[in-house]
Amino acid sequence: MDYLEIKIFINSANFAETSEIIMAMLGDQPFESFDEIENGIRGFIPEDKFNESEVSDAIKGLSDFGVTGFEVLKIQDQNWNKTWESNYSSVLIGERCFVRAPFHEARPDVEFEIVIEPKMSFGTAHHETTDMMLQFVLETDWKNMEVLDMGCGTGVLAILASKMGAKKVTAIDYDNWAYENSLENIERNNIKNVRVYLGGKELIENSTFDIVLANINRNILLDQIQHYSNAIRTGGKLFLSGFYENDVEVLTLEAANYGFLCKQMKTKNHWVALMLEKQK
Repeated sequence: MDYLEIKIFINSANFAETSEIIMAMLGDQPFESFDEIENGIRGFIPEDKFNESEVSDAIKGLSDFGVTGFEVLKIQDQNWNKTWESNYSSVLIGERCFVRAPFHEARPDVEFEIVIEPKMSFGTAHHETTDMMLQFVLETDWKNMEVLDMGCGTGVLAILASKMGAKKVTAIDYDNWAYENSLENIERNNIKNVRVYLGGKELIENSTFDIVLANINRNILLDQIQHYSNAIRTGGKLFLSGFYENDVEVLTLEAANYGFLCKQMKTKNHWVALMLEKQK
């Protein structure tokens, strides 16, 4: 899959706050991630989901927030991967989980070690949302649990849940890169009870789980919460991330419509992760 890099140029005295607002306000567009550049931010959109007029109108509508212009660049898979690998570092989560690439030195002193080959798939533990989701995983009892990792990316959440005692883990992603990368990483970590599938919410219509992990984005989560509710057993847990603080209200209200009660929230640099419990 080819991606487009959209550079958005910002002129603001309070750049940090403004950039966060702009990223949040672009949540309706199919951006998969953002990061900061010297004079603004950049976001990444799969080329097949890019609607030039819609994205252009959305960005131009942010001129009151200091947006002075933008440009669109096409990124080939190979170039993306080279950039990803050149900036990839190991990560230690909660002093208990060490996520590294094959080219990093092992840490046998850490309770859980996960080896992730850095490719295009989202979920390398560097992003705030993956960090918080991994923290939630570390804080949860997984013994004998049947688990769904929806939008699995690299498979890092599924792998940690398995290492912590999950009985059975289903990992699903609609992106072929993520699907292939999850398969590779599961084999690399010698995980035997995780099954990976290529597809979307239609794959869980006749399945039930004790716990669902979904680190995706606001719009997809809003679309899929009803499907998670149908798939989660009463008393089960739903962990969500991939959105900002100002998205919490709309997500928790939508979740409440389907029997979920928010029990815990984590925040990091305006990103949020939630733990909800199925009440009925």
